Amino acid sequence: MPDDPPLLSREGAARAPGDVNAPDPALARRLRKDPPPRSAPHRLWRRISRAIGDVLPKGLYARSLIIIIAPVVLLQSVIAYTFMERHWQLVTKRLSAAVTADVAALIDIYESYPQDKDAETLSRIAGERLNLDLDILKGAKLPPPGPRPFFSILDEALSDEIKRQIRRPFWIDTVGRSNLIEIRVAIPDGVMRITARRSQAYASNSHIFLVWMIGSSLVLLGVAILFLRNQIKPILRLAAVAEGFGKGREIEFRPRGAREVRQAGHAFIEMKRRIERAMEQRTTMLNGVSHDLRTILTRFRLSLALVEQTSEIEDLSRDVDEMSRMLEGYLAFARGDSAEPATPTDMRALLEDLRTDVERLGAHVSAVELVGTPEVTVRPGAFRRCLFNLAANAVRYGETVAISGRLEARTFFVSIDDDGPGIPAESREDVFKPFLRLDDARQDAGGSGLGLSIARDIARAHGGDITLHDSPLGGLRATVRVPA
Repeated sequence: MPDDPPLLSREGAARAPGDVNAPDPALARRLRKDPPPRSAPHRLWRRISRAIGDVLPKGLYARSLIIIIAPVVLLQSVIAYTFMERHWQLVTKRLSAAVTADVAALIDIYESYPQDKDAETLSRIAGERLNLDLDILKGAKLPPPGPRPFFSILDEALSDEIKRQIRRPFWIDTVGRSNLIEIRVAIPDGVMRITARRSQAYASNSHIFLVWMIGSSLVLLGVAILFLRNQIKPILRLAAVAEGFGKGREIEFRPRGAREVRQAGHAFIEMKRRIERAMEQRTTMLNGVSHDLRTILTRFRLSLALVEQTSEIEDLSRDVDEMSRMLEGYLAFARGDSAEPATPTDMRALLEDLRTDVERLGAHVSAVELVGTPEVTVRPGAFRRCLFNLAANAVRYGETVAISGRLEARTFFVSIDDDGPGIPAESREDVFKPFLRLDDARQDAGGSGLGLSIARDIARAHGGDITLHDSPLGGLRATVRVPA
């Protein structure tokens, strides 16, 4: 019998009949579009990672400090734990075993030689040879057990050794007197009380190691932080210069720091030069185009002025004037004002000049409010043009204009309100598009439709922006914000 023909999937790919392991392109595509749900451990890990990311600092300096400090702290913690568990505890255990052996020997001597009834000789031997104070409390009983100390290395080691070597009821006090420890052991006729110095059963000088370890770590971390700050400074300087360049400010910059940071600095300088060269070439070209077009428009005006003035000629003259205004708008939008340097500008004087310009347009300026007398670093001509375009737009559609300015958190805000018909909320971003004219109340009656586009470009060139809101006057509020 002939072989069965290959099966075709939806994608037309041939598959051998019965080959259930062959990939199905359609199924693969659906899986790519709708990936299978992730498992619960994976989702939990993602949530934990996001939570840790929210807690950790975002700055490079702080993260670099964590990269340096975390391994040092971890290493010191491991060393300290190992020292405490192995060395300190072992030394303490052996010292406690030696003291316990001396106590066991004194008990054996006291019970083996009853002729020393008052234990005077035994007490003398314990004091002179073993550095222990011994008392026999005849007829006494052991006190009730006290609370277990929090730091109980000595308490545990001494208790274990007494249980192992003496095997009698006992009571110990390792915290009552800081330099001494007291051991009481039950004997047939009472209680034997032995007092020893703490250093005999406990490695008391181990804190010196910890002090040296912590002190040296602090010194090393201080040196690391000092050098790290010097390495971070060039990066912060590069970021500040890049931000200043984005705001149109001219800042002197010389690459410093590590080789990689210097490479980034030189790359930024080269990029800055290319951008400035491109802008200069564009400006030169536009100036040439502007000159040529203005020459032709001037010829049109002269020709129209020499012919007999009729209604048709007047219409042509108005068309030429309108074309001249549109040309100026196009060139201004394309050219921008990047050649103007940014300087500290008195905002009060600038807003007063804006008020005068608005009143010349025939509108009533109800108020000019300015909180404080801030000086803001802007390109004065460009920023004034930005505000004038917004004010002219307010005058075109309203009768009353209000201007206000304020400085908040190193950001300067200028608000221009009007009592016109306003702009619908869904169309407020569209009006900033070049050549756009709304069909509603704010339909442009003339001009090129570039006023708001030029204003927003100027604001963004300063590192700020323009937003539109409802005005308390009933019309539209245009708010300009720029970094102070």
